[in-house]
Amino acid sequence: MGLFVSGGTARILVISGSVGAGHDGAADELIARLEAHGVQAERRDYLDAVPRLARLVLRDGYSLSVGYAPWLFEWLFVSLESSNWVQRLTLGLCRMARRHVRRWARGYPVVVSTYPLASQTLGQLRALGRLDATTVTFLTDPAVHRMWVHPEVDHHLTVTEATSRMGRLMYRTPMQPVGGLVSARFGTGESLCPDRRRELRAELGLRDDRPVALVVAGSLGLGDVPDAVREIAGTGAAQVLVLCGRNGKLRAEFDGDDDVIALGWRDDVPALMELADVLVHNAGGLTLTEALTAGLPAVTFRPIPGHGAANAATLAEAGLAPWPKDVGELSEVLREHARLRRDPSVVVRNPDAARVVLDLLAGDDPAGGGPADAARRTA
Repeated sequence: MGLFVSGGTARILVISGSVGAGHDGAADELIARLEAHGVQAERRDYLDAVPRLARLVLRDGYSLSVGYAPWLFEWLFVSLESSNWVQRLTLGLCRMARRHVRRWARGYPVVVSTYPLASQTLGQLRALGRLDATTVTFLTDPAVHRMWVHPEVDHHLTVTEATSRMGRLMYRTPMQPVGGLVSARFGTGESLCPDRRRELRAELGLRDDRPVALVVAGSLGLGDVPDAVREIAGTGAAQVLVLCGRNGKLRAEFDGDDDVIALGWRDDVPALMELADVLVHNAGGLTLTEALTAGLPAVTFRPIPGHGAANAATLAEAGLAPWPKDVGELSEVLREHARLRRDPSVVVRNPDAARVVLDLLAGDDPAGGGPADAARRTA
């Protein structure tokens, strides 16, 4: 692409957070696209910028609370929206990370965050005048949360128009819809020919004459997945293929269950999405974005607390993924959505997120700039 900064090759810093796989997945895809354009990009893990105890709480507390105390995770999620001691404590943690983040960002003209607490730290540094880089937040959730938004961050990017509207209405923050940061393999599917589709179904033990519901619960396999899967299988609307991620205990739950095929961590998810007729998810994160990109109709069922339920509401309101509340409604929705499988209208197409970041690097403002940018231009 030929972009250069201060006599050297252009560089971009991407800050993620190793909580689950979604934040890192989006960051890695952005970096791959940038590097394909000849731009050097580096990823940092925000958890390396916080004290060790906080790192353990952020990384392990998420899976433990969702898995064993969902009421606690829901309470934390709601509490962080309000100005109270929970929010103050969290923003204090973000202040503790400023020294490391400022050092990481030195020399980078653009810094992108795919993790909400990293965005808060970047905004704090901009407010203090300690960071000159253009700052960008890429929201990996369809639902906007207070922690995703900072008024001093220059640009907020999101995957859906619904999220963009939510940002403007609830937080008075412009948000630009962009394409999902997922592999290009999802944009084309794996282009399975009929023979390969039949072969893959046979390899997995799926019948060729019935729809397939692909059930996902993130890389950690969190949530009330066993009950949800058995309710899906009980509808008779589709065969059930479950991705258990790295959760071996979850996969073992389905041993001996003839109605369910459970898989561990897979590298051929694009092929599985091409094979499936409908996606059933419970969080609305990276896998949901992959489905929107691949044109796989999606349904939310038994979402995890906190961001899972918030994402479910946003997706349902936008018409992107219905949220059935009982088995009767679930059965109807599954049958209806399986018939949409080859409908091109379910594919979400927005500008390439990497191209938007490259425009910022080149000094162009693709969306008119955020409130922080506007204030600096008029100062």
